[in-house]
This record gives sequence, C-alpha cells and structure tokens, in this order.
Amino acid sequence: MRELAPGWTLSRVGDLFDMQIGKKLNKEASAGPEQREYITNKDVQWNRIHFKKLNRMSFNAAERERFRLVPGDLLVTEGGEVGRTAIWEGQREECYFQMSLHRLRSRGAIEPRYMLHYMAYAARFDLFVNGVSQTSIAHLPQDKFGEQLVAHPVDLAEQRRIVDAIDGAAELERGIEESITKLVSVREGLANRVAATLLSGPMGRVVDNFDFGAGITIGPDRRPQNETRAYLRVANVQRGRLDLSDVAHVEEFPGDSARYALRVGDLLVVEGHANPHEIGRCALVSEEAAGYFHQNHLFRLRSERHLSRFSDFWLNSEPVRAYWRRVAATSSGLYTISRVALESVPFPLVSRKTQEEALAELVSLERQVSIEERELAKLRHLKQGLVDDLLTGRVEVSAVAA
Repeated sequence: MRELAPGWTLSRVGDLFDMQIGKKLNKEASAGPEQREYITNKDVQWNRIHFKKLNRMSFNAAERERFRLVPGDLLVTEGGEVGRTAIWEGQREECYFQMSLHRLRSRGAIEPRYMLHYMAYAARFDLFVNGVSQTSIAHLPQDKFGEQLVAHPVDLAEQRRIVDAIDGAAELERGIEESITKLVSVREGLANRVAATLLSGPMGRVVDNFDFGAGITIGPDRRPQNETRAYLRVANVQRGRLDLSDVAHVEEFPGDSARYALRVGDLLVVEGHANPHEIGRCALVSEEAAGYFHQNHLFRLRSERHLSRFSDFWLNSEPVRAYWRRVAATSSGLYTISRVALESVPFPLVSRKTQEEALAELVSLERQVSIEERELAKLRHLKQGLVDDLLTGRVEVSAVAA
C-alpha cells in the first residue's frame, strides 16, 4: 500500500462502526405478530434503496430496538454482489433489515457518506476480496468485514469536504442523466406521432420494397481456421444500433462474400428472441460492419428505393412492434417470426422527400442525445479519477475546490 498522506490514517471497519447483521427470516417471523417492513439484499443498490414493495416480518420489542434503522446507518450487502452499499436517510418513519445485510453505524470517527463512497471505491479495486468467502455465492462475514482497513483523514471536517466534492460531481452527473431522459422521452413521443401519421397514409408491404438475404448457418465446419470473417449475431443487433463490442468469426468458404457480405445501409432484423418486446428489432449496417457476414437468425433487408435511416426508423416504430406482438409465434419460451410475416409488415409508400422530412426533427433530437451521452461519459471518467484521488489522499480537496 502507498504511503498515507499527512493527516490520514488506516482504521478497521469494526473500530469505525458498530456492526450488526440483520434478522433471519423464518416461518415464525413470517407468520408472527408485530409485523414490520424490512430491507432485503435486493432492495439495496449502489447509493440507493428500492422501496417499491418492502417485505414484512415479525419483530418483538427487543428486536425492534436491535434492528431498527436510524438516519446515517449504512446498509452493506453480505452476499451476492458483496459490499453494495446505500445509506439510510430516514425514508420511512420505521424500518428494519434482514440477515443478508450488514448495518454499519458510525462510532463518530468517520462520516457515513465518506464510507459510502469508499465502499464503491473498494469494490472497484477489490480491496476487500481477501475477506470474501466463496461457496456457491460470495459472502462477506461480519468478522472478516470488521477486520478490513479503511483509509481516511483523521479530521472529520476534511472528510466532509471530500464528500461534498464527490457529491457535487455526482449532482452534475444526475443533471445530465435527467436531461438525456427528457430528450429520449421527447424523441419517443415525436416518433410515435410521426409513425401514426405515416400509418394513416398509403401503405405497402416490406416484400414489395426490399430484397431479402438469408444469413449464414453456423456449424462445426464453420469453426475459424484459415480464412475467417467477422459475422453478426442476434446479440450484435440492438434496436436502432449495432453493438460491435463482441463480434465472433467464422470460416469463410469460396462464394460466401457475394452471398453474405453486408453493405452500408443494409438492415438486419432479429428473427428470434426470448423477450417478445425484442422480437423484430432492427439496426442499420454501419461502415464499421460493412463486409461482415450475418447469422441465419437475422434477416437482411436491402433497398435502393428508400432512405436506410427512414426504413430503420419505421421497422423499429411502435406500429411495427405492435404487429410483431400480434403475429410472433412462441416455442419453448422462444418467440420467432417467419419470413412470410416479415414480408407482410406494412411499409409507408411515401417519397424520399417525405422520408427526409419525417426524419429531420428526430435526427436533431438524436444528435442532442448523442452530445449529452458523450458529455456524460466524459464526466464519469473525470469523476472516477476525482474519487480515486480524493479517497486516497493523492489530491487535497482544497486543490479540487480551487
């Protein structure tokens, strides 16, 4: 471990906090008197608690004294995603917690919100991994958790200044997230209005407007060996975009390129999915994916008559999604669409000029969303560096404030 900054120290979790594991759920607790709401492991997420539907069990007078939460208590997951932490801020007048959670109550030498941020930092760098026991599910027992070391300024005021700096960055992050959410909502509302207007006009069918291409069947003979080519699978085709973060490869045979190679502007439509809301989702082939092959669980559509972006918009629109919900067949939990069903999808018979007009405002909103998303990614990167520097003492909070 690097040398601590002046004014900093290392303390055991058990010395900084009064630690308590929650009440065990059993038949008696489920059916007994004095039922009270309690927090479970799944209710505790990073820096927030889900209150949509809290469970209830019996707590007698002694247990209410022992397990009742007070503002400033930290709840830390004991199993599963070990160390996930949220702070109790009195969101309910009375609430308790289950055995799958550690409750940390500061003894006075550390600010609860400092520890909240430190837990996220510790999880990112696996600082507590030596305290985790692993059977089928990871666990952080109380005795081992209590022995873990926390680096912190001795001065509580300095801890609060660090917390204020981190919370300030988080507030900027939330502001951009809210802006993106609003823009996406406006874009969806506009898209639905545009689609409804198009649906009220002259309509044809996909089969009369696009050429179809079958995908490559993946078998043992296609295992990459000599001549390989990247190909797109269902997981790569998201709604309105390609995800190229994990692209697989196949062995290429003579003649494959002419038959399977994708072009910029081609459309890929998902043929099967376990989620009925994801069936028929569509994405445009980008320059980066040009020349890739595609799997046989994807339909390839190609047209010179229509703007590719307009076709992508329409095939992902609510009228087409509603169509798939009506006609998709299911077998063994997998929803599928047939080529015949895709051929019969309604398609607006409008000029390219009308297509451009329909897209104009949507494209403007998408551009704004993209700008905000880039700003959010940049801020998150800077925030992470700030948190790492402040929680290790590498940078004094006064330098950040300046």
